Amino acid sequence: MIKVPSGLWRRYDEQLDGANVPSGEKADHRKWLRYYLDFCHKYGHAYAARESLPPFLEKLASKRQGDAQRGQAGQAVGLYHRMLAESAAGEQPGRGAAADVPQSDVTGRTAPSRATQRSRGGTDDPRAASWREQYQAMRDQIQMRNYSPKTLNTYTHWTRRFQSFTRSKPPEVLDTEDVKAFLTDLAVREHVSASTQNQAFNALLFFYRHALGREFGKVDGVVRAKRRPYIPVVLSRGEVDAVTAELEPPYDLIVRLLYGCGLRISECTELRVHCFNLAEKLLTVHDGKGQKDRTVPLPELLMPELRDHLDMLRELHRRDLATERYAGVFLPRQYEKKTKHAAREFVWQWFFPAPRLTRVSGTKEYRRYHVQRSHVHKAIKRAAGKAALTKRVTAHTFRHSFASHLLQANYDIVTIQKLLGHSSVKTTMIYTQTVPSITLKDAKSPLDL
Repeated sequence: MIKVPSGLWRRYDEQLDGANVPSGEKADHRKWLRYYLDFCHKYGHAYAARESLPPFLEKLASKRQGDAQRGQAGQAVGLYHRMLAESAAGEQPGRGAAADVPQSDVTGRTAPSRATQRSRGGTDDPRAASWREQYQAMRDQIQMRNYSPKTLNTYTHWTRRFQSFTRSKPPEVLDTEDVKAFLTDLAVREHVSASTQNQAFNALLFFYRHALGREFGKVDGVVRAKRRPYIPVVLSRGEVDAVTAELEPPYDLIVRLLYGCGLRISECTELRVHCFNLAEKLLTVHDGKGQKDRTVPLPELLMPELRDHLDMLRELHRRDLATERYAGVFLPRQYEKKTKHAAREFVWQWFFPAPRLTRVSGTKEYRRYHVQRSHVHKAIKRAAGKAALTKRVTAHTFRHSFASHLLQANYDIVTIQKLLGHSSVKTTMIYTQTVPSITLKDAKSPLDL
């Protein structure tokens, strides 16, 4: 994080005192101001411009910060801007706005040139416009279509990058050339992959169509990022066992489900108790990629371990219910409004809960979240290192291994496609390159087989 001058904090504390901010909230106000200054530094926004606040709040929304947190952040930054305005107006002799925020950087470094800011996607154009209404329109359209929060975050990210690239050009004058220049810049200057460039294209297509209410037409003449053939990394069964042997609970069970059921990491960490049908040995994956549900068979080998894990969850749930101000788990979308007490019901508890309760900011409630995906990634990386594997191992490697081993066992490609939840069999066909092919030299008639 950037270094903030001590004089700025001193002046800001005086501003908090003058605004009668409760002492218990001052630390939060300082935190939001630091986040705001870091945001402006990273994305090239002007520290002293009030127009920098809406994109900052949009960033907080993309990080799943609630209305209460964003409201407090807006208040914190508003007090900072008021402090700068008072300094500029000479209400505090001997102190100027430049003493609190230098021309470009609170660290005191030399301000970058306009060309440098443009290359970074920054903006210091006084004609810069706020895209707040357009962001809200895009968010409403995504939620109306019931897209996942990850889609909202991704589309918001690329729209924000596009806004910075165009120097916050007024939305009504955006045209096809802006899109062409942005996509070309991604390929030429940033050297992104073809899939990343396509992701940015789809985000802008949605933004133009549903937030701006118009098409951006044919996008010809764009330098396309080069597509490279990709063959997934696949572990042998022995290598899978070697990694799981180095893992501690619950990460060992998580990896066995990733491999045994072909799950994505997000699908696995977001499993709830009701997803498991141990009697029929079936696992139901709800709201997978593309908001699709599917069922996969549970490995017979894991049944005793799954039952023991459920017993542990019952005990944890009993202790949670005995905790004062425990409000349950986080529920999807608006389900909690429909079923008031569902968050405290056992069937809705996370199958892989976080080790500690989370305090909901702005309230006195405590809720349980699921295990963090980043923790799973780190555990797998450490285990692969201890197992001395010569392959690059990630959580997704076990899903690749699931599909490849089924194909090697002569399961048909359509069955594997359904188990993986792929929309098209073309996506599943990549696994034909991960296992050795077995062919017959002499062609025969089916009647002779």
